[in-house]
Amino acid sequence: MDKPSLDALGHHLQRLRQRCGLSLSQLAADAGIAKSNLSRLEQGNGNPTLDTIWRLAARLQVPFGDLIAPLNVAVEDGGVQVRLIDQGDGDPRVDAYWMSCAPNTLREAEPHSAGTCESITVLSGQLEIGTHDGSRPLSAGQSHSFAADQPHQYRTGEAGATLLVVVIYAREGKTA
Repeated sequence: MDKPSLDALGHHLQRLRQRCGLSLSQLAADAGIAKSNLSRLEQGNGNPTLDTIWRLAARLQVPFGDLIAPLNVAVEDGGVQVRLIDQGDGDPRVDAYWMSCAPNTLREAEPHSAGTCESITVLSGQLEIGTHDGSRPLSAGQSHSFAADQPHQYRTGEAGATLLVVVIYAREGKTA
């Protein structure tokens, strides 16, 4: 991530933390990261992983897209790149992401909030998407929707894949 993007992420992260009334120590402990690492992130330094950003968003009780909204670049980690395309403001809320997975990549994703669903459309390549209930292979042009409020994974083989990921959150005041 370039310096202007890190600065934007850091300032936004600090505003969200302060809005939640959390100290640097509290958020770092809740997210399972070192206080010094969180401090560096808020100062626009470091290179946060997708998992770190995900844990921070979860602890701040905001969707992942809310935390990365100020960024104009993809967040990259372990062969996976994710870029927010659009954020909805309706009910239910719907966020759209472009995602790229390098060849031979396995991405373990933590659960979203209760009642959240994902719809994956493979734009190019091949991907296996799965939950504890099983997995499903997808090729370019194919889509699959599933309950994303449980752990799930994305796996590519010899060819990578690019995806459109649509996250549909539970309606306000209602979980699945």
